[in-house]
Amino acid sequence: MLTVDPLTPEDINQLLDARDPASVTIYLESSPVPAQQEGARIALRNAAGEAEKELVAGGCAPKEAAAVVAPVRELSEQLSFWEHQGASIALFAAAGELRSFRMASRLRPHVATGDRFDVGALLRAVTFRNGAHLLAVAAHDVKLYELTADRRAEEVHLDLDLDELSATLAVTDNHGQADMRAAPSDRTQRERFAGLVQRAVLPTVRRTGLPLVITGAPDLVAAYRTVNEYDQLLEDGLDVHPSSLEVDDVDARTREVLDTHYSHELAGWRELFGTRRSAGRATTDLTEVAKAATMGAVEELWFDMDVAQEGRLAEDGEPELVDEGGPDTYNVVDEIAARVLRAGGTVRAVREKDLLDDSPVAAVLRFPKESAGL
Repeated sequence: MLTVDPLTPEDINQLLDARDPASVTIYLESSPVPAQQEGARIALRNAAGEAEKELVAGGCAPKEAAAVVAPVRELSEQLSFWEHQGASIALFAAAGELRSFRMASRLRPHVATGDRFDVGALLRAVTFRNGAHLLAVAAHDVKLYELTADRRAEEVHLDLDLDELSATLAVTDNHGQADMRAAPSDRTQRERFAGLVQRAVLPTVRRTGLPLVITGAPDLVAAYRTVNEYDQLLEDGLDVHPSSLEVDDVDARTREVLDTHYSHELAGWRELFGTRRSAGRATTDLTEVAKAATMGAVEELWFDMDVAQEGRLAEDGEPELVDEGGPDTYNVVDEIAARVLRAGGTVRAVREKDLLDDSPVAAVLRFPKESAGL
């Protein structure tokens, strides 16, 4: 089973705000399969060596460069860390400190050094929502699955006491003896059952932030929706009994629900964008979006998750684009997204085909462009 480290908005903001002339970012693929972890450890040691060379080439003293990557090398030998792995690892090292995150998504191997962390891949991974959980609920069978853009559905362990769960549906109409009915008529019992299931499910779905699709016995599904506290539970579910679901069915049928959900979401976004643009409160112009993000005027940003435009943003947000990156440049679209987040806006990584006007960005603004001097 994948091990994933919680990544909060505060974590992302701290990484985005961090500044140190000798900052190291490393992304590498990993695996929960023990036999494949030695390869990941070797890749990490190699990445540490590459980062050290880049730091020295950028003007860092050899002794200082060695101290920066020392915690990375130590992590490669920390067996307890490697016992539980996800699909990728993101590491951020500076001034002898190291932060690491085991991720569910596959991140492309990458090493970067400079005066800030290269948080772009991490940002895109957590804001590209092409994944979901499926909750399958029946009186004697409750399962939770997770699937992402690059990983097929897998069952997620739930901390559920099955005896306690079954007891919530017990009735005592057989001369005082407890019986189990497949579909208890007592709504209170069903909602108590659903509450226990939700208590086990919430830690996982809140950690990932992925949409939740539900299927199962109709009365228990209805009870779960009644007690639901997760705002990403989709209205559309699967009309199938959990016992008939194989893992391949879970993956294919959940993705069908997701496709429908995203098509509706995209249509709603385009309609909102068009309405706001006609009122001067939306733009796809990169310079306008960058300046608006800098002054905290962006309410919501959609950006191309695959674009890699190197450059810099001036203090007022004016972009300076370059053909080839260097130690003093960064992905300007990632930096725009970072500035939106710092100002309390929301960001969403999407595919190029979902955007407008052949631009890598589309922003809905908090107030008209004229008011912002754009």
